Amino acid sequence: MPLLQSSSYQRPNYLFNGHLETVYPAIFRQVELSPTSKERVETHDGDFLEIDWHQQGNSKLVVISHGLEGNSSRAYILGMAKEALRNEFDVLAWNYRGCGEELNRKAVFYHSGATYDLDTIIQHASPKYEEIFLIGFSLGGNLTLKYLGEKRTRIPKIKKGVAISVPLDLGSSCDQISKTAFGMYTKRFLKTLRQKVEKKAKLFPAEFDLTKFSTIQTLRDFDDTFTGPLHGFFDAEEYYQTNSSLQFLPDISVPTLVINAQNDPFLSKTCFPSDLAKKLDQVNFEFPKHGGHVGFMCADSNKTFYSETRAVEFICQDP
Repeated sequence: MPLLQSSSYQRPNYLFNGHLETVYPAIFRQVELSPTSKERVETHDGDFLEIDWHQQGNSKLVVISHGLEGNSSRAYILGMAKEALRNEFDVLAWNYRGCGEELNRKAVFYHSGATYDLDTIIQHASPKYEEIFLIGFSLGGNLTLKYLGEKRTRIPKIKKGVAISVPLDLGSSCDQISKTAFGMYTKRFLKTLRQKVEKKAKLFPAEFDLTKFSTIQTLRDFDDTFTGPLHGFFDAEEYYQTNSSLQFLPDISVPTLVINAQNDPFLSKTCFPSDLAKKLDQVNFEFPKHGGHVGFMCADSNKTFYSETRAVEFICQDP
């Protein structure tokens, strides 16, 4: 399949590095798009997931998965939803456990490999549609690729997948985030993660020892202390090794596109597997020189973000 080390993407001149390309849209972009309806979906273990529907009576559905500490109302989710709606898809944007309007019921929350929840969403929505397409950003990209590559029974309605700014190698990418920009991104993520843990600790004090936060400085520390053990892994390293989507790519059997910018401050070198890309039949890779992390704002401010037009263009192509 094609391996594109460059692309047609052109960034604005004033966003002259990967950090600006990452931060500027996250802070200043606004997208107006209200869901047609909201729904709560019960899970197999007695928990729930909150979803936003953007429906206009189409027979094809796009399921969008957000990034770490994101949600269904983030501008990058709404921008992708608008582009899909414009091309005659319905859209389902879902929130991971604890990322919606209400705290989830169980002690567990979400993680990069929780494909059982993505499967719950797909199974819930599938009776209404003839074809389903998956799009994931960052953590949601890893979730999407892992789901597509797992040896599980998937409904044949799933036709294509797209993963954008995806940490294919979770361990090295978490370390990269903690090293870059003097830890700015890590501090931001740890602040909101701590707020959720504090809420959880009131309900599940045995599972959440807040005194451990004194030793947490990085995302790896957080995953070693909370994410890994809470979700059945010995530590962060086992969690990363088990759930990194890089190992699932060879088993993906539907056309899939991975878009990772070479200047993405969140991604390690192993998230650009050029040698592997040349061997895969179903997975397309595009590594633009610029774009940042979940950025891809176009030089022409009147244009839709590149990641959105490229993703929808890909899923609209004939197989």
